[in-house]
Amino acid sequence: MTEPAHPQPDTAAVASTVPVVDRTAELTEMLGYLAACWDEERRLLARQLHDSLGSSMTALTMHLALLTQHIPAENQSMRDRSAQMKQLLAQIIETNRKMQLDLWNDKLEFLGLKAALAELVPGLAAAHGIKARTSLPDEDVSYTRTQGVVLLRCAEEGLRNAAAHARATLVDVILGDDGDQVMLTVRDNGAGLPQHSCADELLASTSCHGLRLLRERARFLGGSLQLRSQEGGGATLCMTLPKAAPAA
Repeated sequence: MTEPAHPQPDTAAVASTVPVVDRTAELTEMLGYLAACWDEERRLLARQLHDSLGSSMTALTMHLALLTQHIPAENQSMRDRSAQMKQLLAQIIETNRKMQLDLWNDKLEFLGLKAALAELVPGLAAAHGIKARTSLPDEDVSYTRTQGVVLLRCAEEGLRNAAAHARATLVDVILGDDGDQVMLTVRDNGAGLPQHSCADELLASTSCHGLRLLRERARFLGGSLQLRSQEGGGATLCMTLPKAAPAA
């Protein structure tokens, strides 16, 4: 009795998918590398703003204070002008501080991911007029700089999307670590995913560049990014990265 012939794979079709897979991997690697370079440039620029402009503004404030001491008490107009200059310098220093923080969170580098998230989440939530809560592990486990930056970017993107698109009023940012992998979850009480849209479509949508970039950066580090609706409303954005991530 002759055995039925098994269908042979279409070798041409299989061969044609190999370059696509290889090309996708190459693009993911290149995008991850470019994003890491971009972050490093932002870090260096923030450091220059701190070391150069920040130091100069502080020195000017001190010089102005010394000059103010020599203004005669009866010269009220000069004292008023000095007060205006002092106020202007204070505004410039505060603007410079905010620019540095937008570019790079120094707490990530010097104090760890927990401290960086503890500063980022309430500040960003207040700027968008929403309430945010953080749940962080008791101990701050060591992560690579690249991992920390990507996790911070995930928190930023999740908070911005929750406020701008989901019209959420409350956001929970949760950092978990089971020893093998780290998970950053942003959960909101907003409108949830758009009707007739699925999470995979949104993560691949050409109109969601922030989410697409996050997904590729997670893939570059051997992890993943998931977006899903919650029962009763709201959405959850979750990034998972292996602790033993590829070198970046």
